[in-house]
Amino acid sequence: MISTNEFKTGMTIEIDGNLWNIVDFLHVKPGKGSAFVKTKLKNVETGAVLERTFRAGEKFPRAILDRREMQYLYMSGDNEYSFMDNESFEQITLTKEQIGDGIKYLKENMNLNVLKHGDKVIGVDLPNVVELEVVDTPPGEKGNTAQGGTKPATLETGAIVQVPFFVNNGDKLRVDTRTNSYLERA
Repeated sequence: MISTNEFKTGMTIEIDGNLWNIVDFLHVKPGKGSAFVKTKLKNVETGAVLERTFRAGEKFPRAILDRREMQYLYMSGDNEYSFMDNESFEQITLTKEQIGDGIKYLKENMNLNVLKHGDKVIGVDLPNVVELEVVDTPPGEKGNTAQGGTKPATLETGAIVQVPFFVNNGDKLRVDTRTNSYLERA
């Protein structure tokens, strides 16, 4: 059991039989009355976001998640992605819905963590930063860089990221998967 006083961003708890990921929280201690915790929760299975207020000290069961390091192998069919466990070499297939938004950063032979609750796969944890090659971006225009503008660039996995004007086709970039933003050239 975990108390609302111990909440942290990214923690997964169980409420009414559903798994909820804590997106944001705020401890509030009003001048009069008891303290409470305002939270923003995201349902792990459906992706629904909920704002909820709890009394300070309220307890919930913490979800025990199994993180297995796996390697992305290939895409089979329209909606199935194959992964291999790095320890047991067992292969599993996940759907687009199970992977979520991280699908636009999947590159063959990439290592990532697959999250399981019991026997059910609930999602994947991508590395925070990935290196990808620029496949298509318009050429930078001379004289248009006084304010350090940006232009869209399509990466090898299909993701579109805003990049500075000096980035060209064929450049390798480091991209933050959490914010979908350009970090630097690799």
